[in-house]
Amino acid sequence: MKHRLTAIIVGAAASIALTSASVAQEYDPQEYDPLTMDPPSIDAAYPPAVAELSFDSFGSRLNGHIYLANGAGPHPTVVLLHGFPGNEKNLDLAQGMRRAGFNVLFFHYRGAWGSEGDYSFSHVIEDVASAVGFLRGDKTAKQYRVDTNRISLVGHSMGGFAAVMAGAVDPSITCVTGIDAANLGNPIGGDSTEADLAGFTAYLDTQGMLKTKGSKAVIAEIGEQGPAFDTFLLGPKFAGRPVLLVAGKQDTDVDPVINHLPQVAAYEAAGVKLSHILMEGDHSFSWNRFALMRTVADWMGANCR
Repeated sequence: MKHRLTAIIVGAAASIALTSASVAQEYDPQEYDPLTMDPPSIDAAYPPAVAELSFDSFGSRLNGHIYLANGAGPHPTVVLLHGFPGNEKNLDLAQGMRRAGFNVLFFHYRGAWGSEGDYSFSHVIEDVASAVGFLRGDKTAKQYRVDTNRISLVGHSMGGFAAVMAGAVDPSITCVTGIDAANLGNPIGGDSTEADLAGFTAYLDTQGMLKTKGSKAVIAEIGEQGPAFDTFLLGPKFAGRPVLLVAGKQDTDVDPVINHLPQVAAYEAAGVKLSHILMEGDHSFSWNRFALMRTVADWMGANCR
């Protein structure tokens, strides 16, 4: 029985191998679509891979991993930034961008999902800069095949806010993409009520994946920073650099009328090299993931290599 079972397994494996080989032969490299197809060939010495890692940010160790693109590189590299609190991680976008030839670093900010330190919005912005600095280190760049001259930021929701904030102060960042990007300098449309803030505070108190100095401190930081957190004012910082802003028409968490449209208007007025789209989708593009991936990856491929 044991030998029979072994024969069945070996036979099945051979059948799968033949099937896989025949599928691979169907690829036309000129028609390869990285968003819907696996790579037609793999570099045996430098195959696609995933590496777990950690790096320091102001004395705290942050947890993450990096998707490595196929080939020796060096590859343009994206830092993918999750929102608040980070349940939607957008790792399908990471996989698509990796197949399109980008490395993608994903990490958790201080105080989030097991990373050391305390969570705050100021820390989030600093942590993005720490991630970029980590990628630019000689040892890291060599190990992970990073093109240190082509590092871009892609962020969703609060991560979109962080991408814009961190990209504005680092002119060497190649591209910035904000997906349903929040503007914490204009919270809840600049018309927050006590009930709104109380509701957000209560929500924050339920988020066990975040270690903060208290929900009231997180809320107070937004008020204290004021215009310093206003992403609408940052257009002049992006002169000559590509920026993509994407928003979902049905987003009820980060209202596009309050957040996306005014940011588009402000950046166009500032002469930013801006691409923007208001497309079908809720805050997480729950029924429109392939369209989102296509929008982001195609734009990245055209502007950020």
